[in-house]
Amino acid sequence: MNSPRFVDRLSQLDHGSILGEPVLKAEGVEVRYGDHVVLENVSLKLHSGTLTALVGANGAGKSTLLHVLQGQLRPSAGKVFCYGDRIETCRERVVLMPQRSRIDWSFPISVRDLVDLGSMNGQSFGCCDREAAIQRVGLADLGNRRLDALSGGQQQRALLARCLVQPSRMLLLDEPCAAIDPPSRDQLLLLMRQLADAGHTLLVSSHDWGEALDSYDRVIVVDRCVLADGPPAEVRCALKGLVNPGNHHCG
Repeated sequence: MNSPRFVDRLSQLDHGSILGEPVLKAEGVEVRYGDHVVLENVSLKLHSGTLTALVGANGAGKSTLLHVLQGQLRPSAGKVFCYGDRIETCRERVVLMPQRSRIDWSFPISVRDLVDLGSMNGQSFGCCDREAAIQRVGLADLGNRRLDALSGGQQQRALLARCLVQPSRMLLLDEPCAAIDPPSRDQLLLLMRQLADAGHTLLVSSHDWGEALDSYDRVIVVDRCVLADGPPAEVRCALKGLVNPGNHHCG
């Protein structure tokens, strides 16, 4: 999915403007369950209008990190800040889109019903906001369709619409491109790029080590700790010394 639009926006920002305060920042985050270490000394910063891939193998700690960044899970050590405030005090500023496999798609509701659930946290929105979100993800003709009648890619876009009706512009997406066909993946990647260009900040977890990474401004590779962090080309170079990045551990 190579396109002139998918350029190194981070270097443009670094050389052409001041990034300013990060939207989301983690400092020394650790998660332990007894002697089992899930995350170790993870630090990162996410700036407005950027599209970042969070890459790692199964069990690398990606989903755990997303839950920590959204404030659903309290870390064993470290802190998370959103616009300088502790995430525990402002969780509504960060939206987490769950993995598609965690949703019961047989539940008898429509796309519009699912998007309406975006207000369940107490945030309100008007009908036009719902319809605009559905249209933005390309499901305007499927608003009344039941969830179990959607394809995998359409289900992912319906979940994304549910996120977009919420006021937050900081989106954490857990494996949105998993188990969907290449055309649906490319369509979703293009949609995420458009959102970043419009000022949203996206952190997207993925297993994909292929060309799809070139769609992102930045790639963060985790395997319990951060192995690499930077533009896609730089990250690939940094990981050449690892035989199998998915089986690497820090320490």
